[in-house]
Amino acid sequence: HVQLVESGGGSVQAGGSLRLSCAASGFTVSTYCIAWFRQAPGKEREAVAAVVTDGIKGYTHSAKGRFTISRDNVKNTLYLQLNSLKTEDTAMYYCAKDRGGGAYEFGGQGTQVTVS
Repeated sequence: HVQLVESGGGSVQAGGSLRLSCAASGFTVSTYCIAWFRQAPGKEREAVAAVVTDGIKGYTHSAKGRFTISRDNVKNTLYLQLNSLKTEDTAMYYCAKDRGGGAYEFGGQGTQVTVS
């Protein structure tokens, strides 16, 4: 049974930083592609960053240079470091596990990031 529990969100001023965490259970994060997504009010959910099994990381244009994805294989936890935050980064952030075929499995409630 896959469980993903996001935490670490909050309210910050523009230019600030946050570190999001995603505690995983029911699978091993190092053996799957794991990603962060976000969804702003009134907008579709969008991918932010991902890390694949061999450790290669990918970022969308909006995240590159400001966000850093990482994982702790011992803690079975995924992280997303958010730096130089902008008001447009305001969204609910979710982590997800690749289930194959380009589809992702979401299991958490998300964590809210609000930038003012």
